[in-house]
Amino acid sequence: MPKVVTRFAPSPTGFLHIGGARTALYNWLFARRHGGSFLLRIEDTDRARSTDAAIDAIISGMKWLGLDWDGDAVSQFDQAARLRSVTEELLAKGAAYKCYATSEETAALRAQARENGAVFLGDMWRDREPDADTASQPYSIRIKMPREGKTTIDDQVQGAVTVQNGTLDDMIILRSDGTPTYMLAVVVDDYDMGVTHVIRGDDHLNNAFRQAQIYNAMNWDIPIYAHIPLIHGADGKKLSKRHGALGVDAYAEMGFLPAAMRNYLLRLGWSHGDDEIITTEQAIEWFGLENVGRGPARFDFDKLDSLNAHYLRQMNPANILPLIENELENTIETKLSDTERNRILRALPSIVERAKRLPDIVEAARLYCSATSMPVTEKAAGMLIGKGSMIQAVAIELEAVTTWSSEVIKAAIMSFAQARDLKMGEVMQPTRAAITRGAPSGDLVDLLEILGQKEALSRLGDQADA
Repeated sequence: MPKVVTRFAPSPTGFLHIGGARTALYNWLFARRHGGSFLLRIEDTDRARSTDAAIDAIISGMKWLGLDWDGDAVSQFDQAARLRSVTEELLAKGAAYKCYATSEETAALRAQARENGAVFLGDMWRDREPDADTASQPYSIRIKMPREGKTTIDDQVQGAVTVQNGTLDDMIILRSDGTPTYMLAVVVDDYDMGVTHVIRGDDHLNNAFRQAQIYNAMNWDIPIYAHIPLIHGADGKKLSKRHGALGVDAYAEMGFLPAAMRNYLLRLGWSHGDDEIITTEQAIEWFGLENVGRGPARFDFDKLDSLNAHYLRQMNPANILPLIENELENTIETKLSDTERNRILRALPSIVERAKRLPDIVEAARLYCSATSMPVTEKAAGMLIGKGSMIQAVAIELEAVTTWSSEVIKAAIMSFAQARDLKMGEVMQPTRAAITRGAPSGDLVDLLEILGQKEALSRLGDQADA
């Protein structure tokens, strides 16, 4: 096999959406699996819709996902001169021709064909020569499609797919304003970049038959095609924003980890036995087009949450803290102190056991910061009504603790309850409310140990005096 070269070629008209991210991942994995090259091409020939902000969003999304590309990102628009040169060569070969039909004439003929139940072939100037007046008018250039026989694409995912050549329209390859169309640009760019495998969504399958004719006309080798099914929502309908058709940046903001997103996108249409948790290293070793399913994959936030929770639990707390620090400081409206940072690091192993996304960790970590930033919830306030004297007594009991460990703290609270003939819940509930202000928390005794004696007594004192 020659050196494998794949590419990801997004249009910079918006964010890097989830379907595009999966396409990029599959191309990246295939190239890395075979020791080949993965290229990035920005298909920006549509100047009216392409924006620098969209290009930045694509680059940012790729970097966040950890999908590095070889060489520099290529701009399709920069190849305009090369594309016009290929068009001239096709004209000279008789494989393309000038079409003088106006956009209004073309629209009318297309509508007429639709009304008659016929295929619009766009060939109104295929066998015509312009008169003197017409020859001075603007014209587009169309490829001359074969009218006999059939074209078969031996697709690596879809299998052998065949169309009759008589159904292929003479598509425009150069517009009347001199700009190349996508259908020409993608072929020339793939050829010039040495792309061996075109892995893309199956909404491009029909394009493959048309693009094959340009390869044939130029006597170029056709790349190996693999058209992967699109992603649907959990309800089986076409993916929309309500299903999760968002930009990669939105998933980052929602608190998903790049490793979890790679794992989820990998399994969203590809399988390796019954394996669900697949590391990036394993994915590179195992990935093959033969295991890509032919049916649409279904996006499921619950599964993504489950995967993300798994990857959070596998992380070193020291690596999690930098991911939440800015958002946590924004929440508490102050910088973290070294003491607070150390408390959070100690608490993170238990926090991540209950977390699905990074914002869950931010909310739980807030408990280990200064209590001055924590309002008392209505439920906690209700638990504290009439409990001021008890809270004060618990504080006095804990102030006497000389070894601040969970075992000693628990024993002190149990001793306090027994001495007053109270159930543990009668003591623990108001104490928890005073310490947490109603914020969700795990084991209270462990929380007290991590907070430290000074902070714990301060919080109890605040509520005892309230």
